[in-house]
Amino acid sequence: MNEPLVARHWVAIAAPKAAPALATSTVLILGRIWNANGAEHSVGNAALMVVLAAGAATAGAFASAGRAGDPVTAGTAFAASGGLALAGVAGYADGLPLPLLLWVLVTATAYGIAARYWRTDRRDAVAYNRQTTVRREEHGHIERVEALRAGAQIEVARTGAAYAEQLASALIARAALPGFDPAALTRAGLPELPAVEITKEI
Repeated sequence: MNEPLVARHWVAIAAPKAAPALATSTVLILGRIWNANGAEHSVGNAALMVVLAAGAATAGAFASAGRAGDPVTAGTAFAASGGLALAGVAGYADGLPLPLLLWVLVTATAYGIAARYWRTDRRDAVAYNRQTTVRREEHGHIERVEALRAGAQIEVARTGAAYAEQLASALIARAALPGFDPAALTRAGLPELPAVEITKEI
């Protein structure tokens, strides 16, 4: 019932928050490396990136269409489309201002999309913790009630045993008294309790 508490490392906590910026920065760096290796003002390379980005965006649109749309596939496709567009601009442009501007826009969009999923995950985690706490309290209450009931039964049994022990001690002490004669009690005609009443008394 007592679950071990596991403290997460700060890297494990910070990694999901830094992932969008790391992804877009990696794409920007790779685009600039591509730019330095002959992609600058290359129409063929730019056309290739436009076709790939448009294809990824189309795939994302198809994945998100209808009631049976898959949001994870759609988000992945749109993220790929943005990354390809950023890489294409970073590779084609001759200066840094336009790629940096596009990097800022793509990073902000990525954080906006990720924040929605982070809120959903946090809401699910809070609901799970709340249900776990309620369940733990209910089980704890049942355990306390059962412990009280068992304690009461033990006390009743202990009281009955103490009464039987005291009664046996009294009978033994009476039989050990000097001059005690059970036959004299019988001759005196003292009344006896009926068997039914004795059973009820026991």
